[in-house]
Amino acid sequence: MMLDRRTAIAALLAHRGPDLAIVTGLGSTTYDVASVGDDDRNFYLWGAMGGAALVGLGLALARPDLRTAVITGDGELLMGLGGLATVGVQRPANLAIIVFDNGVYGETGMQASHTRHAVDLVATAHACGIELALDVTDPSELQRLGLLLSRFDRTLFARVRIAPDEPTRVLPTRDGVELKLRFRRAVGTGAADN
Repeated sequence: MMLDRRTAIAALLAHRGPDLAIVTGLGSTTYDVASVGDDDRNFYLWGAMGGAALVGLGLALARPDLRTAVITGDGELLMGLGGLATVGVQRPANLAIIVFDNGVYGETGMQASHTRHAVDLVATAHACGIELALDVTDPSELQRLGLLLSRFDRTLFARVRIAPDEPTRVLPTRDGVELKLRFRRAVGTGAADN
């Protein structure tokens, strides 16, 4: 079963608590997260293809008291598989990586991604050392994942199977300096003027 991406992101973040910071991957997941409401605790990566898992890992290690969710797409994660391996080695208890997998590279014309062929992201996460790796394919599993985001206590990976569509884009600011400053203020990661 393929889930609607906007319905999925709304269900996933319906129970977002004050201690959940979000790092988004390039493109569609940024628009998805912004569609449920822009929040200073959202760090949108513009032009950092393949870097979302590592940015989330850095935040999780710097702030072990703060839950961090990386919400990214299959294409972005595939470009950064080395980052997933590093997450599996470090295994921070406060890091979740959620992959919206539509089986296509949506930002470049809907070409088939490797997940449409032989690549299994859940098996890959397991192989990287992430023990809690879920395959989310229906609304009830998605609802459970949303609740889990408010209380997980070990590294979490989830692949959310979504339909390959392109809903209207909801664009948050693209000003990198503003994103950095507001995120730092919101999660307290250092001097806001740096």
